[in-house]
Amino acid sequence: MKIPTSSPSWTDLYAGIMAILPISLGVVPFGVIAGAAMVESGIPPHHAIAMTIVSFTGAAQLAAIDLIDQTAPVAVIVLTAVIINLRFMMYSASMAPYFRRFDALTKWLGAYVLTDEAYAISISRFRNGDLSIHSQKWFYFGAAIPFWATWHLSAALGVVLGTSVLSGVSLAFAVPLTFIALLIPDLNDRPTILAALVSGGTSILLGFFPFNLGLVTAVLIGIAAGSAFEQRSTTQSDRTAATDTGCETA
Repeated sequence: MKIPTSSPSWTDLYAGIMAILPISLGVVPFGVIAGAAMVESGIPPHHAIAMTIVSFTGAAQLAAIDLIDQTAPVAVIVLTAVIINLRFMMYSASMAPYFRRFDALTKWLGAYVLTDEAYAISISRFRNGDLSIHSQKWFYFGAAIPFWATWHLSAALGVVLGTSVLSGVSLAFAVPLTFIALLIPDLNDRPTILAALVSGGTSILLGFFPFNLGLVTAVLIGIAAGSAFEQRSTTQSDRTAATDTGCETA
């Protein structure tokens, strides 16, 4: 049974807003950097704002700007953005059980405003079980939509100020800084750490590849290494469990 769109719960909306507020303030510099970087790379201001609205993904957007500045082929730019954003497939799958009863419009809007920050804040509350289905939806949108608005306003500010106030500021640090900020919280198990180390080391070794293709290749190699390690660890654990069971039976 699907639950139709219902009137908002202002208490839950407010709770989501307050939960995301500190993080929203912290994303303002990144939005300004992204907007300024787009202008400095030669993208017209109205195209820059449109790109921000359509893509709504800071890390991939900064990577795409860097590739556009290097006149990389469109296919390379798109592939890089897709690989960077693959994590949202996992986020969406994790959120799906909590949204499956809602109508299609709610699901599409929820998918569009999904971010690392909104996901992290919302999923922890959902798993605690202290919110009803109705409250879960409005808490999520209370967190996600203000973050969406903050990003777009700060990016627009960067577009306006990029060629004047920020013209003398080097923005080369923006992409690696964003990736580091996204990476560190996710290094919470050995397969992930291995994948990060292999990807980082390989990207350095393949730095001579044109159009940042070394980065894409390194990501794929890192994912393969982390997956292989996780599979091996799981197999060893299963064997150990089987051995222990056999010993107990004997």
